[in-house]
Amino acid sequence: MRKNTILLHHAAVNNPIGNPFIELLSVDSTNNYAMEMLHLSNAKHGTVYFAHEQFAGKGQRKKQWQTHPGENIIMSVVLATSSLEVSNLFSLSAAIALGVHDFFCAFAFENVFIKWPNDLYCNDRKAGGILIQNIIRGKDWQNAVAGIGININQINFDSSITHAISLKQITGKSYEPVQLAKELCTFLDKRFTQLLNDKSTALLKQYNSVLYKRGELIKFKKDNIVFEGIITEVNINGQLVIEAGAEQAFNVGEIEWLIN
Repeated sequence: MRKNTILLHHAAVNNPIGNPFIELLSVDSTNNYAMEMLHLSNAKHGTVYFAHEQFAGKGQRKKQWQTHPGENIIMSVVLATSSLEVSNLFSLSAAIALGVHDFFCAFAFENVFIKWPNDLYCNDRKAGGILIQNIIRGKDWQNAVAGIGININQINFDSSITHAISLKQITGKSYEPVQLAKELCTFLDKRFTQLLNDKSTALLKQYNSVLYKRGELIKFKKDNIVFEGIITEVNINGQLVIEAGAEQAFNVGEIEWLIN
């Protein structure tokens, strides 16, 4: 184990997420910036990089995360993961997604779900997304960077973006994104601490309790085949389990949702 990894693991026990909280005026991607700081050993566990403007944000499966400057939460969190097993990759994803869900529920109150694997949905529309990048060397899961984007004050979205919604559209109120980002850190820290305390089973159960469209018949596409199935759960490996004649488990990127 490398020296900087030991220091980061020690910090994971003692340093809360959001300390320090670093604001960036403009950056290509907060995840890129955080990864660079990690490689330079200039970031410790809990460091948050918040961007007022992000011009090349990353989304899942190489998609771009587009956002208006100054209106939303755009941030990346540095996490020390050396005390976790690589087999717990999805447990971290679930913990971060639940932290984001907890935070949003404090303002939106109802109809808030996690769409597999880690999108934030409210009223059947996307309010946020998460992208986690991991640094793994051999069997040592050294660090992770969790990029989080949440629509806060934005009310006009690019025509290419469908089914988007912001907190302002839900509540009719305007917010201070920096202040809300700092509040989000508290929710994330609670969920990460839960993960460190070896509560993976509880996290998975809670994740499934707020799983978008769970128990509903949904149309999917795999390769060129369209099929219908009932979402039953997400398993410990992060696969979506669908009942379609028989239970089948699908990896991220293996199937496409077909929802109007």
